Amino acid sequence: MTLAFDLFWSFRSPYSYLTIPRLRDMARDYDLAIQLRPVYPIAVRIPGFFKTVNPLWPPYLMRDTHRVAEQLGIPYQWPRPDPVVMDMASGEVPSEQPHIHRLTRLGTLAAERGQGLPFIAAIGHLLFGSGVDGWDRGDHMAQAVARAGMDLAEMDAVIAADEARLERAIADNEAAQKAAGHWGVPLMVFQGEPFFGQDRIDLLLWRMRQHGLEARAGA
Repeated sequence: MTLAFDLFWSFRSPYSYLTIPRLRDMARDYDLAIQLRPVYPIAVRIPGFFKTVNPLWPPYLMRDTHRVAEQLGIPYQWPRPDPVVMDMASGEVPSEQPHIHRLTRLGTLAAERGQGLPFIAAIGHLLFGSGVDGWDRGDHMAQAVARAGMDLAEMDAVIAADEARLERAIADNEAAQKAAGHWGVPLMVFQGEPFFGQDRIDLLLWRMRQHGLEARAGA
């Protein structure tokens, strides 16, 4: 019997990006389904969050994500431009956000179509791994999405037409994330049990094996 878990995901989260290779390995090697549930980054989801956060956290996050990427052999840099427009010094996040709403709606649409993992792998690499300066300009996104077997222009047309419905789906994801018992990403939830962080995948696999998780034939 195929087991499944929910994956709560943010397109600004470096730890979410660093999880992608292991998620792809899991989907390849085990009889499981990964159900992508995009949420908005905490900077957008919790107004004023970065005005009160401990000032030691951002520099530690950068140090830690760079060394995790080095350990895993994954290319990594902070996206240019940042998916969330904000003043890092003041923590001010304007309501007008040219990138993150589009990315999150596109990811939600891809998940609805059963293409969530290929989509986040393509966009995650573009943002954090490609080294592209100006990922939002030209045809960078279209090419990345095409390599994952999707059509960006068609998807953009759908999210423009279905904005309200997709926003409700994102809000439902955020409510489910909170109900599962955590606020961060990446968050994997299996049968109601939350596993937070890119360093909890082994623990998740251990729990799923207790429920009969099996390797795919030939894996």
